[in-house]
Amino acid sequence: MKRQLPNHHDLAPLLRFKEPTWSARERRLAKALTVEDLRRIAKRRTPKAAFDYTDGAADGEVSLARAREAFGDVEFRPAILRDVSDVDTTREVLGRRVSLPFGIAPTGFTRMMQAEGEVAGATAAAAAGIPFALSTMGTTSIEDVAAAAPGGRHWFQLYMWKDRDRSMALVDRAAQAGYDTLLVTVDVPVAGARLRDVRNGMTIPPTLTPRTVANAIPRPAWWFNFLTTEPLAFASLDAWSGTVAELLDTMFDPTVTYDDLAWIKEQWPGKVVVKGVQTVDDARRCADLGVDAVLLSNHGGRQLDRAPVPFHLLPEVVAAVGDRIEVHLDTGIMSGQDIVAAVAHGAHFTLVGRAYLYGLMAGGREGVDRVIDILRGQVERTMKLLGVRTLDELTPDHVVQLQRLEPRAR
Repeated sequence: MKRQLPNHHDLAPLLRFKEPTWSARERRLAKALTVEDLRRIAKRRTPKAAFDYTDGAADGEVSLARAREAFGDVEFRPAILRDVSDVDTTREVLGRRVSLPFGIAPTGFTRMMQAEGEVAGATAAAAAGIPFALSTMGTTSIEDVAAAAPGGRHWFQLYMWKDRDRSMALVDRAAQAGYDTLLVTVDVPVAGARLRDVRNGMTIPPTLTPRTVANAIPRPAWWFNFLTTEPLAFASLDAWSGTVAELLDTMFDPTVTYDDLAWIKEQWPGKVVVKGVQTVDDARRCADLGVDAVLLSNHGGRQLDRAPVPFHLLPEVVAAVGDRIEVHLDTGIMSGQDIVAAVAHGAHFTLVGRAYLYGLMAGGREGVDRVIDILRGQVERTMKLLGVRTLDELTPDHVVQLQRLEPRAR
């Protein structure tokens, strides 16, 4: 083998040094290539009680594990030799065009995860051309979210309380602030048994104990932001000094029925989505009531453990009501591949909750931008690899659900 010394012209293309990134936040976010990467960063930077509130689910957390397992059990069926030089990820959702087939789900206590809270989510969503849903349990007011992202599309998520007047006062405020869609959450007659929160003694505001202080020592940035910004409180509620579970059980109304849903629909001038549908029969009843969409969701596994897996339920619901109303889906989504699989199985739109919060905890507004960028890239790449150019070209033929759980014959 003949050898020679390399000359300068040969070496120059191989020795391009990357410019240094001086921002620590930019460096860590740039290294995150998946939502799971952001989750690991978030866990390092966030006190245990706040991280576990996001990361955890109810009881044995079986519902959440099964929802993620369902997406993992998807097998894609790609078509080859298609021109996929350009793909279109836009879709009309509830009467308006969105840039991507996912939006940001409503999450409570958001400023506890990271001080920028809902404003980071709303502004990132507006920049990306996707909806942002504000929770009744949000920590930024209805009006402040709208003001922070004036060009954004805002949805409001409603928990029906025992005090109906206070509930509807929030609905009126959302309408006045320009929110176009109401998500009526129907799977919380009582709070689920979120055991991580109980074990962590999670309260609002967070309780300082020797254990929480010790856990916070390696996370000074979180505590600095927490202590030097507006005190944490529910933007839509009075002050509360008990545990989260006690608050939820005090507020939520276990007597809510379809009659109440019809009454709420009459009060709201925009689109109505019923969030928390978990059976085909309930999807039909919602469609009969004239709502605009149902959101198949088991609350991210945070309510009834061993609840139906929304992704498994999706084809039946689409077959039953998909010609009358839109069918949306959440729970278990951790990648753009999951989103594409849901759309191929008939979901008109999806929402992401934990994935968004992992980005928020990892890097504030920039972290939310990074989540959206990661999911966008994965959606576009998966579409191209499947041989489709638009969301409408995705069909059940592109995916197979490999069966792991199957009901036994009675």
